[in-house]
Amino acid sequence: MLDANPARRGAGRGTAKNRVMRIRVGYELIYECPQPTPMILMLAVHSSRVPDLIVPDAMITDPHVAIAAYRDPFGNLCSRIFAPLGRLRITADGVVNDSGEPDPVVPEALQHPVQDLPEECLTFLLPSRYCDIDRLDKTAEALFAATKPGWARVQAICDFVHSHVAFGYHHARPTKSAWDAYTERTGVCRDFAHLAIAFCRCMNIPARYCTGYLGDFGVTPPPGEPMDFSAWIEAYIGGQWHAFDPRYNVPRIGKVLIARGRDAADVAISTTFAPNKLAKFTVWTDEVKAEAVTKTV
Repeated sequence: MLDANPARRGAGRGTAKNRVMRIRVGYELIYECPQPTPMILMLAVHSSRVPDLIVPDAMITDPHVAIAAYRDPFGNLCSRIFAPLGRLRITADGVVNDSGEPDPVVPEALQHPVQDLPEECLTFLLPSRYCDIDRLDKTAEALFAATKPGWARVQAICDFVHSHVAFGYHHARPTKSAWDAYTERTGVCRDFAHLAIAFCRCMNIPARYCTGYLGDFGVTPPPGEPMDFSAWIEAYIGGQWHAFDPRYNVPRIGKVLIARGRDAADVAISTTFAPNKLAKFTVWTDEVKAEAVTKTV
C-alpha cells in the first residue's frame, strides 16, 4: 500500500520574517499490523539540511525494530523496517536551524534550451505517474506559450494553478493526476504541485516534486486544518533549482526538505507490503526559542 497522505498539509504555529529561526520538526505514526509487515519509510530530514540539525531527527520505534538505511535513485534517505504483529509506534523529534528568509525570488532567471540542460535534469522533463504531461501539452501551449521564458513563465504557471484549483481535503484521492486536478479544478497541496510540475515539463522546464515540513510561518494558518507534511515544487531555471509554492503562491519561510522526486509516488512517507491501519498520524513544525533547545539537548 502506498501512503502518500494526500489529504493533509504541513502546518505549524508562529511567524517569522528575515531572521534566524530554530524549528522543531517531528512526527508520531502508529501502525496496527495484523501480520508482520515490511515497510519502507521516507521520513528523515534531507541530507542537504543535515548540517542545520541542532537536535537530530533520529527515528525511534516502539517496540524496537532494526532499521536499515539506504538511498534511493534520487538521493533520498529511506528506512527499511520489518514491523511486527500488533501496534508499532514510529516517532522522531528534531530541531533545525533555518535562515528565516523566504524563498528567493529571481526574476532574471532564464529558461535553458533542452540541449543545454545538465543530464541530471532530463528526468524531470518526462511524464511520471501523477504528471501526465501528454494529456496537458496542448493546454500548456495555449496558456503559457506567450509568456516570457524563465522565471516569469514558471510564475505564470503557479499563478494559473493557484487560481484554477480549489483546495479541499475531501477532494483528495491517491490516484489523482495532474490532468484530473486540471479538469476537476479541486485538490490538495500535492495536486497543486503535480499540475504545476506537469505544465512546467510541457514547456520544457525541468520541475520536480518536494515534500517536507512547512509551517505556517509568515502566513495566516487556515483554521481547523490538521498538521502534516507538505508539498511544493522546484523548477530548474537560471542554472539552479528554485522553489515555488503553487498552493499559497507566495515565497514561503521555514521549509525543511525531506525528499525530492518526479512526483508523489517517489516520495511516499511510507510504503507497506501487507494490510495495516495507520491508527495515528501527527506532525509538528514549530518555532522554538534557543533556551528550549538547550534544555532539550
